[in-house]
Amino acid sequence: MQPIETIERSRQERQVELDGMKSQGERNRLGQFATPELLALDMLKLARELWTPASEKLRFLDPALGIGSFYSALRRTFPKRFIESADGIELDHTFGRTARELWGEAGLQVRDADFTRLTPPQAGKRATLLVANPPYVRHHHLNGSDKLRLQSVVASRLSMKISGLAGLYCYFLLLSHDWMEDECLALWLIPSEFLDVNYGVTLREYLRQKVTLLRLHRFDPTEVQFSDALVSSAVVVFRKVPPTVGHRALFTFGGSLTKPRRRQELNLTKLPSSMKWSAYPQSRGAKLTGDLGPHLSDFFSIKRGIATGANEFFILPRSRARELGIPDEFLRPILPSPRHLHETVIEAGPDGYPLLPKQLVVIDCALPEEQLQATAPGLYSYLQTTKTAGLLDRYLVRKRSPWYRQEQRAPVPFLSTYMGRGTGTAKPFRFIWNKSNAIAANVYLLLYPVRDMKLALAQEPGLYPVIYDLLQAIGGDALRAGGRVYGGALHKLEPKELGGLPAAAFAQAIAAHVHRPETLFDARVL
Repeated sequence: MQPIETIERSRQERQVELDGMKSQGERNRLGQFATPELLALDMLKLARELWTPASEKLRFLDPALGIGSFYSALRRTFPKRFIESADGIELDHTFGRTARELWGEAGLQVRDADFTRLTPPQAGKRATLLVANPPYVRHHHLNGSDKLRLQSVVASRLSMKISGLAGLYCYFLLLSHDWMEDECLALWLIPSEFLDVNYGVTLREYLRQKVTLLRLHRFDPTEVQFSDALVSSAVVVFRKVPPTVGHRALFTFGGSLTKPRRRQELNLTKLPSSMKWSAYPQSRGAKLTGDLGPHLSDFFSIKRGIATGANEFFILPRSRARELGIPDEFLRPILPSPRHLHETVIEAGPDGYPLLPKQLVVIDCALPEEQLQATAPGLYSYLQTTKTAGLLDRYLVRKRSPWYRQEQRAPVPFLSTYMGRGTGTAKPFRFIWNKSNAIAANVYLLLYPVRDMKLALAQEPGLYPVIYDLLQAIGGDALRAGGRVYGGALHKLEPKELGGLPAAAFAQAIAAHVHRPETLFDARVL
C-alpha cells in the first residue's frame, strides 16, 4: 500500500479532475463541494483531542464521502491501530468508484448509495466517530415527494417536525442519529445559515435536547472556506448523549477551528432554539437577555416589492412607454434597482413620479386583451410581442389573470434594500425615504406605517424626516445581527427579520407627536 500522504496527493489531483467534469450549475444543484484539505485536518485534529478514552478503537463513518477527504485526515491524525472499521457512503457513482480506488487498500469500505434511504445498522455496529460535509442542496432542488419522505423519516425516528424549506444537509444531520452509537463523537461541516433561519429551528432544538453540543464554530463570512461556493460555514461538534443540567457549550468565531478569534461558553438552557444563534460568541460583558421592547413590526407592515415574473418586459423607461403609445393609466412609477439608485431621499415631481435621471414605469392593467385592442392599441401591440418571446410560459406570468396585471402595492414612504455587504461601521442595507408615488420591485422591502405610526404621520407630517433619521440611525451591527449571512459577507434581510429589529426610539418619537393621549404607544398592548 502507498503511504497515506501519497494517496492524498492523488486524491487532490482527482478532485480537480472530477470538479471539472461538471458545470458550476450542476455542482450547485447536487451540492458537491469538496472539503479543503487543511479544514479536514483541523476537524480530525479536534476529534483526536476530544476522543476518549484515548486507547479505545473507533468505528468511522462519513455519510457523504465524496472521494475521502475526511478519511485521509483521519489516517493522518489517528494511529491505524485505533481504527476498528471505516465506512463511507456516496451517492455519486463516479465519486464512489474513485474513493474505492484511492482508499480501498487503505481500509475504507465504500458504499454507493443514498444515505437518506438506507436502514441504520443495529446497536453495536454503529459509528463511534462520524465526520461529514453533507451535500448543500437547497430545498428548491428537492422534489415534493423527496421532501415528504425525508420529513416523514425525521418525524418517525426523532419525533421532530422540520420545515419544507430545509436543505438536504439538515436531513443528513438529523437522520444520522440512528447511525451513531451512544457517546458517538460527531463533527459536521454545514452552512452557518441554520443558526438564523426559521427552518433551522429543528436543528437548533436537536442540538439543545437530543445530544450534547460541545463546540460550535462559525467561520468569518469574509473568509470563505470553499473557493467554489458562496456559502458561510460552521463546524458543529457534539456527542450522542442527552445534555446534563447546566451543560455549557463552547461557541467560537473567526480565524480557524483550532485558533478562533472569539470564544464564549454558553448554557444552552438560556439560548432557546427560537433565537438567532449567530449572535454568539458575544463581546465581553454581553448578556443573554431577550429584547422585550417594541420592534419595527409594531410600527410597519413590511412586505416585499412586487414580483413581475419578467422585469425586462414589464418594466421600461417612461420615455419608451410613451414612444410605444401605452396610456398613462396602465403604467405605474417604479423605482430602479438598488445598484442604479444612489439617492436615499426620493423627491417627487408634480405628477407624483420620482425626480430621478431615468424614470421607470411598470405595466399594470386589469382590462382584457380584446378590449385593449380597441382602446389602447399601443399597449395591445406591445403585449403581442411576448407571444414569440416565451414569457407567457413563466410561472408568475401564467398564474395571473390577466397575465399583465401586477401585484397591488400602494406607494410606499420608506424602503430598505435586503441584500448587501458591509463590515464594521459600514451598513449592509440602505433605508430610503420615498416622497413619490413610486412602488418597487422585490429587490426592496417596503415599510408601510401602521397603527400609532400611521396615526402620528397623518397628524404630524413633520414626523417623516424624524422617522427617516431613526431608520438611518440603525447601526450596521444591529442590521447584520437581525439578518443572515452568506459566503463573502453577503448579508440578507427577510421581512420578518427586519420587523424584529428593536424600535424603542420609534415609540418615543411617536409619543412626542401623537396628540391623543389615549392612543399613545404602549408596548404591552400590542
